[in-house]
Amino acid sequence: MTTLHLIDKNLPYLNVEENVARAKDLLAQYKLTHLPVIKKKKYLGLLSEEFLLDIHNSNQKIADFSEELILAMIPYNQHFLRAVPITKRYKTNIIPIVNEHQEFLGSISALDLLNATGNFCGADEGGALIVLEMDRNQLSVSEINGIVESEGATIMHLNIQQEDPSALLKVTLQINKKEISTIIATFERYEFSVLFYSGEELFENEISANYQNLMNYLDI
Repeated sequence: MTTLHLIDKNLPYLNVEENVARAKDLLAQYKLTHLPVIKKKKYLGLLSEEFLLDIHNSNQKIADFSEELILAMIPYNQHFLRAVPITKRYKTNIIPIVNEHQEFLGSISALDLLNATGNFCGADEGGALIVLEMDRNQLSVSEINGIVESEGATIMHLNIQQEDPSALLKVTLQINKKEISTIIATFERYEFSVLFYSGEELFENEISANYQNLMNYLDI
């Protein structure tokens, strides 16, 4: 999915001929941290709420603030995940989208971007999460996948993170089943470090069976 698919045509923008009063009204109405500024369809940059709120002359034109514009944007044909670093880098909750001619096409809201990222990562799907920690030379996706599949499960999503070049890798797996006690045990048997997991209570089935056996014994 590209950024074009997430454009919200209802999000506002400013023309350079509009004034500060108009900008402040839009910021308050839409609860935005920035507003895109355009001139004859050309995207010029973002103007921040922080800057605009410090301007006391409500009739001053947006064209006067060209030096304050932030050149944050993303092309319409980029994968939508490429927009995520922009929200972080510029602390903005609106991401302008442009075409190959630098013309403004619309914007993506940070909330829509978050929802799309959650869907992409399977955050709302059922199943369990497992986080493994390992050296880079220990990483073997085929081996990890083989362990999961040997227990009758499937990896739905896999993510690899490394905070800095000297740090251990963190490999996050989303599994399509909740009962993962045997998967955890197998990873540990193959000397993988299981940093975190979530799903059914570990060994829930075994605990339930032991409880039932105890009740049967007491009945005797």
